[in-house]
Amino acid sequence: MKILLAMDESKYSAAAVREVAKRTWPKGTTVRVLTVAEPFPPIAIEPWYGGRESLVRMDKELQKRARNLTRKTTENLKKKGIKTQAVVLEGDPRSRIVEEAEKWKADLIVMGSHGYTGIKRLLLGSVASSVVSHAPCSVEIVRQKLKKTR
Repeated sequence: MKILLAMDESKYSAAAVREVAKRTWPKGTTVRVLTVAEPFPPIAIEPWYGGRESLVRMDKELQKRARNLTRKTTENLKKKGIKTQAVVLEGDPRSRIVEEAEKWKADLIVMGSHGYTGIKRLLLGSVASSVVSHAPCSVEIVRQKLKKTR
């Protein structure tokens, strides 16, 4: 079985990792841990302000954080006896997750969800919703349980 675990640095993704780690998977299962680093959009800035160099530094830092996240996650899953691979891609997470699932021929995509609704979902978008709508395989969305408030 091929499981694509799509994640970012959120607590929602951490819940998805915990869900994958606690299950017993069929023999031969591989979990591909995927993080998509979304580059900063190019902006109209004067070159003498050093803006382009700052954007390049920020993109490099995002790539480094993504590599560290996937490395730590794969190490933790390996400790649980799960065969893993780490992949870092750049681009729009909505499309890159689906593309990777198609290319790798994933059987299942597992990811967390922020659970945005209403105007937040409209303004911020929903990676999970887009992946569910376009994925070539089954998708499991892990929701973090909400704490009851009075």
